[in-house]
Amino acid sequence: MNTSIIGIGLLGGSYALSLRDKYPKMHFIGVDASEVHGRLAVAKGIIDEVLPLEMAVPQSDLVVLAVPVNHIVDLVPKVLDLIPPKATVVDLGSTKRLICEAADSHPNRQRFVAAHPMAGTENSGPSAAFRELLPEKNVILCDTQKSASDSLALVEALFKDIGMKIHYMSPEEHDLHLAYVSHLSHVTSFALGYTVLEKEKDEQNIFDMASTGFSSTVRLAKSSPAMWAPIFDQNRENLSRALGDYIEFLKEYKTYIDTRDVNASFGFMQRANDIRRVLSGIDKK
Repeated sequence: MNTSIIGIGLLGGSYALSLRDKYPKMHFIGVDASEVHGRLAVAKGIIDEVLPLEMAVPQSDLVVLAVPVNHIVDLVPKVLDLIPPKATVVDLGSTKRLICEAADSHPNRQRFVAAHPMAGTENSGPSAAFRELLPEKNVILCDTQKSASDSLALVEALFKDIGMKIHYMSPEEHDLHLAYVSHLSHVTSFALGYTVLEKEKDEQNIFDMASTGFSSTVRLAKSSPAMWAPIFDQNRENLSRALGDYIEFLKEYKTYIDTRDVNASFGFMQRANDIRRVLSGIDKK
């Protein structure tokens, strides 16, 4: 089975490494705009060879789109033009509505499966890929009723075989929920990092006084802007709504600080503490 990985970065590379463990005879073809990434991915054993898109896709049984979401939107129709009759295309993008719309009008739409593995780190590139990233994590599949049964079955089987838990929802539901539980946290981390850099001009002070709390909160600010700027743009309506809600709660909490309303501050934090229960319940599922 030939599998082409379009975009040999953290997610595409980690997916390939996980599949290699389960399917040692699978042949992996890498497609990447960076020659350095291609050579590194071969050296690391992520892929077996690097080819241009026009050569890789026609000989592939499975094509995995793991580039930034703005490029996925552009690539979906091109890849569906190039695939063999029974091949399957799956994307790993963090937004789904515009990607699904890009596939919907194509004659080969049934060969496409829209997916979003809920896993990642702040690092990027093939050097960041590791086989433990995806097992035991969730993956969301969207618009599965539009995919051919054999393509859907293949994608489901591969995700299950590497230990992922599959969930299903519409592209619209996906993008709305992700605005709150993923995209908003990245925006706030970027904003926190920006604020500290702008207001704490002495970088040595930042280094000396930053605690583990600050480091964990600002970790996502180290993520790739090339990846996240298109995500924020494609999900801008939902993200703007989530940001609006967040800003209102920040304003509310600022009032508690300004008025020294310790009881209200305590109650606010106590309510927020309930996220521990929610996340603990999710971890046990």
